[in-house]
Amino acid sequence: MAELVLASGSPRRKSLLSDLDVDFIVAPPDVDESSLVGENAKTYVARVASLKAQAARESYPNAVVLAADTTVDCDGEILAKPADAADAASMLQSLSGREHFTHTAVCVAHGDLVDTVVVSTAVTFRSLGAEEIDWYVRTGEPLDKAGAYGIQGRAATFVSSISGSVSNVVGLPLAETIELLRKAGVNAAGTAHSTT
Repeated sequence: MAELVLASGSPRRKSLLSDLDVDFIVAPPDVDESSLVGENAKTYVARVASLKAQAARESYPNAVVLAADTTVDCDGEILAKPADAADAASMLQSLSGREHFTHTAVCVAHGDLVDTVVVSTAVTFRSLGAEEIDWYVRTGEPLDKAGAYGIQGRAATFVSSISGSVSNVVGLPLAETIELLRKAGVNAAGTAHSTT
């Protein structure tokens, strides 16, 4: 079976992929993750995940490459990782008391196969006070996360409802990832699968 490469430096993705009981190596590529003018959130994550997969394939041409990219979409505005604490606070204020969407693109590349899916989850925050936002920003937790929050951390207390994949909001939608890996011949979550 081909080696599996996770083309991401995200500790959340590493942890989630480990839950699928597969062996893999971590090799985050260096790609430009800037959004393009007029680009919508779903197109953005699909393009960046594909760029990551392509970059990793150059170093690991015989491997199965798994790449992903996540962003938060609030009224059509892409909320990627915050630039600093003030940016994080601004993002959290914009998400307070309302619904937004988390989009993750997963791209699996192996041989002639390049398969990409985009998974979307609706998340609603309760109303957040300024002191609560300031406290959360000071923890440092939001600074390396799309939309300036981690649902698997302290920000779980902000979420009043969620519709869709929770693992998607963390950064890797597991149901869809399993299917893509199986199509590429990777035995994921205890199910053997072979491609012919």
